[in-house]
Amino acid sequence: MVAETTPDELREKLADDDDDLAVVDIRDPSSYTSGHIPGSENLPAATLGPEVFDREWPAEVVVSCYVGKSSKQVASVLDSNVDADVSSLRGGFDAWDGAVEDGTESEGEADLGPTSPF
Repeated sequence: MVAETTPDELREKLADDDDDLAVVDIRDPSSYTSGHIPGSENLPAATLGPEVFDREWPAEVVVSCYVGKSSKQVASVLDSNVDADVSSLRGGFDAWDGAVEDGTESEGEADLGPTSPF
């Protein structure tokens, strides 16, 4: 069973400015561009390939999707394949009531391949 992080818990972790935390937003790029959790990285579920397991991950990863369902699947696979504490954002982006950024990342976007194991 995949651990879940509540929006309140994530807000607290982000406020601590923890460098050992990554928020991965698996929604499609247009949804991400319209609004996302500050500091999150857009890795759409449809583009995730096995290469994602070879990345260097921080100690903790929180996966966010639309409503908290797809993120559980992706979090489960990540948790089994990377050395990090991985959880799913309970309720997904729909439940997020913290700060929101819009736009896309200007650098560091990864090409993770055309196929998805998720």
